[in-house]
Amino acid sequence: MDTMRNILKKLSPRNVLGANNDGPPDLDELFVDLRKKIDNMFKPNTNNNGSNGNSSNGKQPINSNSNRIPTGTIILIVFLIWMATGFYIVDQGSRGLVLRFGKNTEITQPGPRWHIPYPVETAEIVNQEQVRTNEVGYRSSGAGGTSQELRESLMLTGDENIIDLQFAVQYNLKSVQDYLFNNRSVENSVRGAAETAIREVVGKSEMDYVLYEGREEIAIKTNELMQDILDRYRSGINITSVTMQNAQPPEQVQAAFDDAVKAKQDLERQKNEGQAYANDIVPKARGTASRLIAEANGYKAAIENEAKGNASRFDQILTEYARAPEVTRNRLFLETQEQIMSSVSKVIVDQKGSNSLLYLPLDKLINQKSSLKGEQDQTQASNQKDDSGGTSASDVINSITERSRGAFKARERDTR
Repeated sequence: MDTMRNILKKLSPRNVLGANNDGPPDLDELFVDLRKKIDNMFKPNTNNNGSNGNSSNGKQPINSNSNRIPTGTIILIVFLIWMATGFYIVDQGSRGLVLRFGKNTEITQPGPRWHIPYPVETAEIVNQEQVRTNEVGYRSSGAGGTSQELRESLMLTGDENIIDLQFAVQYNLKSVQDYLFNNRSVENSVRGAAETAIREVVGKSEMDYVLYEGREEIAIKTNELMQDILDRYRSGINITSVTMQNAQPPEQVQAAFDDAVKAKQDLERQKNEGQAYANDIVPKARGTASRLIAEANGYKAAIENEAKGNASRFDQILTEYARAPEVTRNRLFLETQEQIMSSVSKVIVDQKGSNSLLYLPLDKLINQKSSLKGEQDQTQASNQKDDSGGTSASDVINSITERSRGAFKARERDTR
C-alpha cells in the first residue's frame, strides 16, 4: 500500500508541476517529465559519483531506493489476474467447449470450470437442451402478426396441384461439437433441410390428402427425413417436432377451390342421407321378411300336424270300424247329422195326431246352440290333444257314443 501511495504521489499534478508557480507548464514538457519519472521507477539505482549519492551536477537522483516498486510483485499480481480470467461457469443444460488455439480439446459438464486463459485457450458455452424454433413459409413479427414467405411455402403435390404450406420446426442439440464446427449458419441449415424434406413428402402425396386427413402423417415423415438429412451432414441438431401451421390452396384460386370443397361436402352429405335411409329401410324389410318366413313355417307345421292328426284319427276309426261296423256306422251318421243341424237356425216339429199348442223358447234354443258349438270346439281341441298325446281310439268312440245317446234321450223327451 505504501508503494502505491508513493506512485500516486509521484504522479500527482502537484509534484509534476514542481516548485515553479509562475504559471502552468507546457503540455509537452509535462508529458516528457511524466514519462521520465515512469521510466526511472523501473530502472535500477546507479550512483556514478561515490557513496554520497550525488550526481555530477550536484542534484539528487529522481529514482531513490525508497520510491522503487518491486518488479516481482507486479509480475506476480499480473500473472494471478491473468490466471483468474480462466474461470468460467457452465449452467445446467449447457456444455462448455475448451479451444486451444482454435482446436477443441475438451467438452465440460455443468458446474464451475477453469481453462488456460486467453490467448492460449478459450471457452465456448452452448445451451444444449434449449428448444429452438425455425419457421418455414412464414415469419412471426413482434406485434403478433405473421408475414408470408411464398418462395418457401408454395410447393407442388403428386397430382400436379400447388398448395400453400406453412409449418414450424422445433429442435435442440445432440452434439455441441458438431453444432459449432460443422455449421456455418444453423438457421439456414435447418430451413434448407426442412424445405427439402417437406417438398419430397408433399410431392409424393395428393392434394386432398395433404389438406385434410394426412397432415399428421406428413409431419411425422418430414421429421424423420429432416433428421436423416441433418445426421448425414453431422450438424449435431436433433429435430424434436414438426408442426403444420397452415395448409391451403394458393390465394389466386381460393374461391374456385372453396366451390369445389362445397360440392364435395354436398356429395358427402347426400351419401350420408342415403346411407341413413338405407339403414332405416333395410332392417325393417329384413324384419318383415323374417316374420313372413316364420309365419309360413308355422302355418306349414300346423297344416302338417293337422293332416297327421286327421290321418291318425282316421286310422283309429278304421280300426274300430273293423271291430264293430254297425256301431261305428251309426256313430258317424249321428255325428254328421249333429254337425249339419248345429248350423241350421230352423226348428222341425212333428205335430201329427196332436192339436196342442207348442211353445218354442227361441232365445234358449239359440243359446243352447251357441253352447253346443263351443263344446264341439273344445271337444275337437281335446281330441287333437289326445291324438298328439297318444289317447286310444276306443276312448274317443265311447265318448262320442255317450254324447249321441244323451242327445237321443233329450229328443225323445221333447217329442213326448
